[in-house]
Amino acid sequence: EWLNLFIENDPAYETQIRYTFENFGKSIVPYEFTRPWTMGLRQKKSLNFLSNYSEEMFRQSKEQLDFLGYFNGGVFSWEEKCMKPDDEIYRILLKRYHLVPEKCVFFDDRIENKVIQALHLDKRENDRIVLQTSVNSLLIKNSCCARAFLRGAFLCIGSMSDPEKSYHLEFVCSAKEQAEQLKAIIREFQIDARSIRRKKYEVVYLKEGAGIVDLLNVMGAHISLMNLENLRIVKEMRNSVNRRVNCETANISKTVTAASKQIEDILLIRDKYGFGNLPDNLRQMAEVRLEYPDAALKELGRYLEPPVGKSGVNHRLRKLSEIADRIRL
Repeated sequence: EWLNLFIENDPAYETQIRYTFENFGKSIVPYEFTRPWTMGLRQKKSLNFLSNYSEEMFRQSKEQLDFLGYFNGGVFSWEEKCMKPDDEIYRILLKRYHLVPEKCVFFDDRIENKVIQALHLDKRENDRIVLQTSVNSLLIKNSCCARAFLRGAFLCIGSMSDPEKSYHLEFVCSAKEQAEQLKAIIREFQIDARSIRRKKYEVVYLKEGAGIVDLLNVMGAHISLMNLENLRIVKEMRNSVNRRVNCETANISKTVTAASKQIEDILLIRDKYGFGNLPDNLRQMAEVRLEYPDAALKELGRYLEPPVGKSGVNHRLRKLSEIADRIRL
C-alpha cells in the first residue's frame, strides 16, 4: 500500500522506489551499544518494546533486530492493527505484560507518541496540561535528570509574568503531592520556592528576580535568562537614580525650609530687637545669612571671620532661633 502511494506520487522514480522498498532492510544497522545496553537493562528490570515497525520492514531486517530477543516482550503495530500515538496500543502493551504505568519508565524519540502522557502529564483542563501524580524519585535522582524534569514541567504547566511589570514564575499542579515534590526539587538547587492553594490547584511559585534567574539557568533557558538579567539591570539603575533624585530633592527641600525659617527669625530680631544688642558672633552670623540666603551651612562658615565649621554655624543659627522665639512670646 505504501509502495503504491509513493509510486503514484512520483511515477518517474518507480524503479528507484521499488529498489529502496525491496532493500530497505539493508539500511537497518544496530549501534554497537544496542545489544549490551538492552542486556544490561534486562538484567535489572523488565524490558518491553512498543514499535510502529511495518511487517515488510520487519521481514527484511529480522536478522539485524536479533537484540529484540533480550526483551521480555513487545508489541508491533502491524500485528495489532493500530499504532502510536493511539491510546489502544498502549493499553495492549500494559495489559499483556501486566504493567503499572506509574511504575514504568517510557522512552521514545518522538514527543507526539505520548511520552508526556506516559509520564502522567496527560490530563488537560481548558486545553492546558496539568501534572497528575508525583514522579518516581529514581528518575530524578541525578542533577541532570532533575534539570530535565523542571524544564519539562515548566513547558507543560509553567508560566512567567511580564518582568517589565513584576517578577513572578509559577507551576500549576493539580495535587499537593506533586507541588511538594516540585518545590523540593527546586530547593535542591538552593532556590527558595513557595507554594499556595489557588482554588482547586496547588501553585509553586517564585517572586524574587534573583531566584527566577537562577531557575532559568537550572532549566537551561539561557537566552531568557540574559534578557531578564538585562531588564533587571535597567530597572535597578532606574530605581537607583530615582532614589538618589528623591533623596536630593528631600535634602534641598529641607535646606530651603530651614533657610526660610532662619531668615524669618533673623528679620524678626533685626526689626524687634536690633543687631546691635547681639553678641558679635551672632550679629555676624545674622548678617551673613541675610547676605547669602541660599548658601549651605558649610558655605556660610567660610564667609565668617574667622571661618567656622558646619557645626559652629548650626550652633549660632540655633541661638538666633531661640532669641526669636523669646521675642515672639
